[in-house]
Amino acid sequence: MVALAILRVEKLKSFGNIGGSEKHTARLQDTPNADTTKKNIRLIGMEDDSPLEVLVKNKIAKTTLHKPRKDAVLCSDIFLSASPEYFRPDNPSNAGEWDNPRMLDFVKASRSWLVNNYGDKCVRAELHLDEATPHIHAYVVPINEKTLQLSHKEMFGGNGRAASIKLSKLQDSYAAALAPLGIERGVKGSKATHTKVKEYYQAVNSEPLTAVWSNKKLEPEPFESATNYVARIQNDDQFHAINHQLADRAFMQERLERAEQRARASEKERQRLEEIVRSLELKTQQLRDLPLVDVAWELGLHNSQGKWKGHGHIINIDGPKFYDFAPAEQKGGGGAIDLVMHVNDCNLRQAVVWLHERFGEAGAERAAIAKAKTVAAEIIQLEPRTPFQLPVEDKTKWSFVSNYLTQKRGIPSNFVQLLHKRGLVYADDQQNAVFVMRNLGEEPQAYRANKNLAR
Repeated sequence: MVALAILRVEKLKSFGNIGGSEKHTARLQDTPNADTTKKNIRLIGMEDDSPLEVLVKNKIAKTTLHKPRKDAVLCSDIFLSASPEYFRPDNPSNAGEWDNPRMLDFVKASRSWLVNNYGDKCVRAELHLDEATPHIHAYVVPINEKTLQLSHKEMFGGNGRAASIKLSKLQDSYAAALAPLGIERGVKGSKATHTKVKEYYQAVNSEPLTAVWSNKKLEPEPFESATNYVARIQNDDQFHAINHQLADRAFMQERLERAEQRARASEKERQRLEEIVRSLELKTQQLRDLPLVDVAWELGLHNSQGKWKGHGHIINIDGPKFYDFAPAEQKGGGGAIDLVMHVNDCNLRQAVVWLHERFGEAGAERAAIAKAKTVAAEIIQLEPRTPFQLPVEDKTKWSFVSNYLTQKRGIPSNFVQLLHKRGLVYADDQQNAVFVMRNLGEEPQAYRANKNLAR
């Protein structure tokens, strides 16, 4: 069987919920299914042994700008594990056992994934080794870095399709982190398939199979010989019903296994294609300008009634363009650099440095590339073009060029002379053969010169 990555997210909406969750994960209360001879390990948050509730409160107080809403998710409990086939490949059903090097590899990859994705928002992570299969409970305070508010929805999605998409991408990300260990992403939509399998076996195990097993006719009679017993039940209709149902079960199991293999192959291909799409999206994003709403927020403007206000500005943002409605301004523009220059009243170099400080080198480069493309487009559109000119003909060089074209290149002499007479080929002062291309109005549009062909 293929080992699959497992990720679940649970909302903790009150400090009471947080305390209750900690009682379980930190083993502050009796846990019936836990093996008390095995010790759990704290992976993140070892330096602070404060109650989890205190850690979450301190994180919210230090990081957020506003008091949490009454319905806000204060903390998110992320459950991470893999199917038993990974931890004990030789005997997946042997609960409570695992291959230690494999377990350590899983812990290292999972901890790195948590740190890379959530940083110090992950206030604690516990590795549980005292249950059937090793797993991790990680507590993340879902703070939106832009608004500095709690937002489980922004981090993990809200309800409905948006939540499914975000959670699916999160599972993709975690599976990618475990992929080097041979752990794969579970097949999307597999829950419905599992339900059908369960329903199938419920049907198979129900009547008439159950009725047949309980039927006294299939029991051997007193003092009946084995030969007579076999002959008797082989002629019994209920015996044949058992055989047919067992055959159906085996056939269905084989079909399900083949379907799962195809589904896993399809899932691998989907993940490969999604990785290509993500790579292309990243490259495309690197060519796009910074979102003006992000730049406006960094500039200290606040959104009110659809306008970004502050520092004497009333700015409307429409995609890559902006317009300042403030009476003293009344000015528009486009692009991150222009917006910074306008609000900060600075030059282009100062705007690029400011963007570098807020968005890093990659962000400043994106804005600079977008600005350069805008300037280039304006130049191409507005700058006068130099009239097209053909190279000057030098008649004294024609004999050399003509000989080369006819004798070295094998072009018929009468054809070369006809082209020359019509002005479609001639020699320039560098003894090049100049071939002229004209439009339907017989006006020269371009040329190609074969360099020094006659030398």
